[in-house]
Amino acid sequence: MTTPRLGLRENWHQFSLLVLVNAFVGGMVGLERTILPRLAEQEFHLVARSAILSFIVVFGLTKAVANYYAGAWANTVGRRNLLVIGWLIGLPVPLLLLWAPSWGWVIFANVLLGLNQGLAWSSTVVMKIDLVGPKQRGLAMGLNESAGYLAVAATAFASGWLATEYGLRPYPFYLGIVLAVLGLLSSLLVRDTRHHVALEAAQAPAGSSAGPPLSFWDVTWRHPNLGSVTQAGLVNNLNDGMVWGLLPLLLASKGFTLTQIGTVAAVYPAVWGLGQLVTGPLADRLCKKDLLFWGMLLQGAVLLTMLFTSSYPVFVLLAGLLGAGTALVYPTFLAAIAEYAPLAQRAHSVGIFRLWRDVGYAIGALLTGILADTLGLGAALAAIGGLTVLSSLVIRRRMYCLPAPDSVDASTGSCARPAPTFRLGSQVLVRPLSSYLFQLLLRCA
Repeated sequence: MTTPRLGLRENWHQFSLLVLVNAFVGGMVGLERTILPRLAEQEFHLVARSAILSFIVVFGLTKAVANYYAGAWANTVGRRNLLVIGWLIGLPVPLLLLWAPSWGWVIFANVLLGLNQGLAWSSTVVMKIDLVGPKQRGLAMGLNESAGYLAVAATAFASGWLATEYGLRPYPFYLGIVLAVLGLLSSLLVRDTRHHVALEAAQAPAGSSAGPPLSFWDVTWRHPNLGSVTQAGLVNNLNDGMVWGLLPLLLASKGFTLTQIGTVAAVYPAVWGLGQLVTGPLADRLCKKDLLFWGMLLQGAVLLTMLFTSSYPVFVLLAGLLGAGTALVYPTFLAAIAEYAPLAQRAHSVGIFRLWRDVGYAIGALLTGILADTLGLGAALAAIGGLTVLSSLVIRRRMYCLPAPDSVDASTGSCARPAPTFRLGSQVLVRPLSSYLFQLLLRCA
């Protein structure tokens, strides 16, 4: 067996294969982005928005649970095995959507799709982090998420075009069959990365790979950085669930064609995907707090602006800006979790984060469905936009930037910057950020 090495260049063959696999994973979701809400109205005659969005609720909850267990199982079952299992579960999804005689079939298909996304996407995320080591996590996540969401964009546009030309069924779902088969076949070529994890642990400074134990609630909220990232991930997918389920209906109510709806639905994840090629590397260099704050604030502002326009070109522009805001935060989320969580707890912490992040799909679909049914689409849009702005303010208030990794000890003549300690359960005392900054000024004066 070849001796494992850390780094993107050293593992580019394996890394590129995982990027390709994640593109197939993303394509499975993009298949539904344009046409499923219209399918609910036209073929299954659903009127209530909450009923239409039920497929997103089921998808979000199932994916969230799969994410959590993918993180917990990654060290026992193996990353590669989880990836293959995820694709085996996803194989029937396009067939169920193709043949569905009732909305219940669509719901069941989205249970399987949620399992597929949770296991397969989580596996590719953790394996890429394993391969590149600590210095290029942002870049790795940028490439990973870019591939996934560019595929979402491509299949959203392609399925919208196919539906316009040939009808909502069956042709758009033939594309899904091809994606599922290629995803499984390419996953069989992937090698597990457990040896890379062992290498990173051996190379890490003493004590850095263990760290204080992180509980479920530390990652969920108590740890100021991890908790801020987690709440932002939940709100990000909450607004994405709203865009997925209600934006096609909002655009249809304004008289846009399926091709136009597909274009808007594709521009958003396309900019999201391409933007991460830039924002991923930025997450390795800039303070993650700043990227998350501005990204969430931009998303919220765009959603609120959508209340005041009916122009198709303006919606295309706003979809692009929404994608840019999401691109700022998405690779940063995962890079931040990988940075703030101890190495031995990384996969589990990623699983907890992704659990809450994808619960956002279910909460968003339930909340916006109820609001849309009772108060109208505009009220749902306003509520989600406001929550997204509030999330950005939580980041601004709670998070702080970690010291630069290249700091050296004061005995060398340079400014040494000690990392602050945090409250993890009740075991570690909190050193307030203001006190940390004051000590830093004294050291560097």
